[in-house]
Amino acid sequence: MTEVFTSGFWAQYGSLLIQGTQDTLVMTVISTVFAYVLGLPLGVLLSITQPHGICPHKWLNRILGWIINVGRSLPFIILMVAIMDFTKLIVGTKIGIRGAIVPLVISAAPFIARMVETSLAEVDAGVVEAAQAMGASPLQIIWKVYLPEAKPSLLLGGSISIITILAYTAIAGAVGAGGLGDLAIRYGYQRRTPSMMLVTVILIIILVQVIQSVFSWLSAKIDKRLK
Repeated sequence: MTEVFTSGFWAQYGSLLIQGTQDTLVMTVISTVFAYVLGLPLGVLLSITQPHGICPHKWLNRILGWIINVGRSLPFIILMVAIMDFTKLIVGTKIGIRGAIVPLVISAAPFIARMVETSLAEVDAGVVEAAQAMGASPLQIIWKVYLPEAKPSLLLGGSISIITILAYTAIAGAVGAGGLGDLAIRYGYQRRTPSMMLVTVILIIILVQVIQSVFSWLSAKIDKRLK
């Protein structure tokens, strides 16, 4: 382990670690964006179609809930392998960064949908009722009441979602997706280089801490209840 502190270690593995960190960040950011493109509308639909929602629809709510529960039930590595042909159809490859993004999005979107639903449930019902009384349409209530009022909770949920996707990228390294997870497996485990394993773990921990700190700060900054 002490070789981590030597110049020889960084001369040999430094560029790999930098590239692995970049690949992990690219996978995480792109996957998060597309997962929210799918998960945010799903979460809103789940919230507004509940029996007490602004657009109650029992069967649509049940169907969406069932689809999301199925998506959340699938272990990521199994999902990744199971949809490899679909992944290749969409992005042209089953491996690498592009090959990881499709399963990352599909796996994370249901999780995000539930996070969004939970955040919207925290919005004061009185504010929603006031908007309805003033004649606001469902779309106006979503854009001008639900989402703005739920921003602090949505940001905290966003940090959890990003960290979850970051963890999934490490798992994706097991099937050739690249990133820090791939380095930990290829060098730390297969080539018996414990120092490499240690550094990749430390880098992932640092990324998680930075993400959590930034989003917690942003959430506290805009939370009207803390002012």
